Amino acid sequence: MRRETKTWAGRLAGAAVVVFVLAYVPYHVYVRSGLKHTIALRRDLIALHAHNQELAAENQRLAREAEALRDDPAAIERVARDELGWVRAGEVVVDLASDPSHRDSDPLAPRSGRVDRRSGRGADTR
Repeated sequence: MRRETKTWAGRLAGAAVVVFVLAYVPYHVYVRSGLKHTIALRRDLIALHAHNQELAAENQRLAREAEALRDDPAAIERVARDELGWVRAGEVVVDLASDPSHRDSDPLAPRSGRVDRRSGRGADTR
């Protein structure tokens, strides 16, 4: 019976060594050798490439817009109207803002604060 006990204990010790090696080696390769860090860096690199492509597309769009603003009078007028709020003489501006704090107290008051002396109304100097 003693020989069977030694064999059983030897097999158990051998199995424990194999389990330890099979558990420690992947841990050592993944965490300690830098594989985890390498995988994270590759993931970050892919995200940075995608962000780079988005920025390149935005850069091209802005370059086209800048070129249009240099050469195209319609683009200049569009920007003046949309972003600066300019209107041509004789045009009527209707403010449809739902928030009363955005509206002026007097809708006929001039935006620039200057008054046309001939008509007594706000002068559109834009």
